[in-house]
Amino acid sequence: MLTARYDRLGVTTGDAVLDLGCGFGRHAFEAARRGATVVALDAGAEEVRGVAATFAAMVAAGELGEETRAAAVQGDALALPFADGAFDHVICSEVLEHIPDDLGAMRELARVLKRGGTMAVTVPRRGPERLNWALSAQYHNVPGGHIRIYSRRVLEGRLRAVGLRATSHHHAHALHSPYWWLKCLVGTTNESNWFVRQYHRLLVWDIMKRPRLTRYADALLNPLLGKSLVVYLVKTHA
Repeated sequence: MLTARYDRLGVTTGDAVLDLGCGFGRHAFEAARRGATVVALDAGAEEVRGVAATFAAMVAAGELGEETRAAAVQGDALALPFADGAFDHVICSEVLEHIPDDLGAMRELARVLKRGGTMAVTVPRRGPERLNWALSAQYHNVPGGHIRIYSRRVLEGRLRAVGLRATSHHHAHALHSPYWWLKCLVGTTNESNWFVRQYHRLLVWDIMKRPRLTRYADALLNPLLGKSLVVYLVKTHA
């Protein structure tokens, strides 16, 4: 389930793409399928091992060609191990809300993006996120949890300060907002609750099968309930 839209990023065969905070690799895998040269970077060793293993499995299964150039790297968003202007496109999905020095991370993201390159940054949307915080301190007050809530104006302003100009935005994953409100009500670690389990089954079904009904519902509700804010940017100067 992708948050960023590749048509807006302009990813084409041979482009160099950085997926920062890759998690278990959903955006990195899609970029590789499109023929890009991909680096998936995460702070977590487990995530990096998982992404590397999946890349290898995709090649073995013929989903990716043997000539595919893709790597998984463990690293720090505040000190990226790449040269200036190394990437044509950068994806940073649901990362900045976790980092105390978010402006430092933004500077690094801008540094490794070439001039004229494009970036997609996603963060939790302010409205649904505020409700999560109000319903449960446990949702955000945990090690490595969310430490801030962004408005689009603030997010775009900080990115503008490091040389990135916003070109468009949208919201995503409306069906996930009620799920998290429910989890906040019953306890974020309470996986035994019947309603939580049934809603989780719905989300998994939606991700795996992508039925028209839930896709239409998600698209219809995204402007109002979308859990993620997605901002697209271009690097205007070094």
